[in-house]
Amino acid sequence: MLLTITTRHTPATDLGYLLHKHPAKVQDIGLSKGKAHIFYPVANEQECTCAMVLDIDPVGLVRTNDGSSGNSFALEQYVNDRPYVASSIMSNAISKAFASALNGKCKDKPELVDMPLPFEVKLSVLPVNGGEQLLLRMFEPLGYTVTATRYTLDDKFPEWGNSRYFTVVLKHTVTLQTLLTHLYILIPVLDNDKHYWVNKEEVEKLLAKGKGWLDKHPERELISRRYLRHQKSLMNDAMAMLMKDDIPEDIVEAELIPEPEISTPKLHDSRLQIVCDELLSTPVKSVLDLGCGEGKLLKRLMTHQQLTHITGMDVSSRTLEIAYRRLKYYQLPDNQRKRLRLILGSLVYRDRRMEGFDAAALVEVIEHLDTVRLKAMEKCVFEYAKPGKVVVTTPNKEWNVTFTEDESMMRHSDHRFEWTRAQFSDWCEKVSTTYGYTYVIKAIGEEAEHVGAPTQMAIFTLIKN
Repeated sequence: MLLTITTRHTPATDLGYLLHKHPAKVQDIGLSKGKAHIFYPVANEQECTCAMVLDIDPVGLVRTNDGSSGNSFALEQYVNDRPYVASSIMSNAISKAFASALNGKCKDKPELVDMPLPFEVKLSVLPVNGGEQLLLRMFEPLGYTVTATRYTLDDKFPEWGNSRYFTVVLKHTVTLQTLLTHLYILIPVLDNDKHYWVNKEEVEKLLAKGKGWLDKHPERELISRRYLRHQKSLMNDAMAMLMKDDIPEDIVEAELIPEPEISTPKLHDSRLQIVCDELLSTPVKSVLDLGCGEGKLLKRLMTHQQLTHITGMDVSSRTLEIAYRRLKYYQLPDNQRKRLRLILGSLVYRDRRMEGFDAAALVEVIEHLDTVRLKAMEKCVFEYAKPGKVVVTTPNKEWNVTFTEDESMMRHSDHRFEWTRAQFSDWCEKVSTTYGYTYVIKAIGEEAEHVGAPTQMAIFTLIKN
């Protein structure tokens, strides 16, 4: 397997300082699976190319195989592509051969570390489990120009079709450290395999090497899932940390916050049960709890076997950790655990994980959003996710006079607004007209004369064409 890094920056030989590898020398680096040979086929003021060739021992791979790939086919250990393609072995070689550059250090010319330089990278050959489109989805959002040459399975038998192997050329003006971190993470992601067991240390590597770019990448979930070898618990940890930095501070309050003292436990329990009953009043199979908080509604939903898929989403990783514990997720039988999923996410960003549900609930959530973000929430829920039924509850502002004479006072300091019954009705009408739903409004809690009940609930039903 071959990696070349070329620059035409002037003087181009600065590449040698950045990589801490002298252009006039050939260097060998020992790897656990073989050797890396590093040399410069071109090194002058106008152009400089560093090449790294990996010489991997195929027998040594088998002897030290830790079973990370889980191969049940014994012959595959001996007849495979691992010694010849860019894989996690290449990432390991990058981290060992170019450790200083990968960590943003340059002793002799430190000013070069933060200087974007024009680079051209060539990988021969790279296995891509997902084809050329996946290559583009990985590198183009990072600013690279991608040229990919795909190989057939066998030139003598073109009817067999294409292989998953590419020679890839990447061009970008970027710092060398950033370039190497992109390669370090994305090479094994594209291959969708690793030559070693993955554990919690890999989460730390992913976050460290992905700092500054991974949280903004549109394919961050796919990258995390593949890099961590599809281990859900590790992926949840990684996504929680990524989303924590990604979500603006002014919407972190959208998480479900514990009820204030003026909302009695009796009202809260009643509200949850009524919402649960409404969700199950039609033969739904899947329910999405948006702003699920600590999982109180999820716990009720789990007792109903008609539901085959129950998902809770919240913007707070801390709250989701509490939900995992309260739901005793890891103690659940396998068949029950498969029904339940907790995900970190925001109501104001489109998220395909929200799509495909029969019903959704937003219980005492919308009032925690700034009013300027309501439109984004509406589009995410009613236009993109578009469940067949949506149940929304929110405080009735008029009822507040039963505990205070201060009209400006809200039930919780975190509420961004509270609506009267007329205001809630107007909002429901606008949503239903815009997104093709019918709606019914109901009261929850004991009604007081002239001011209504403490909670108002809307049940939206999708109009089917």
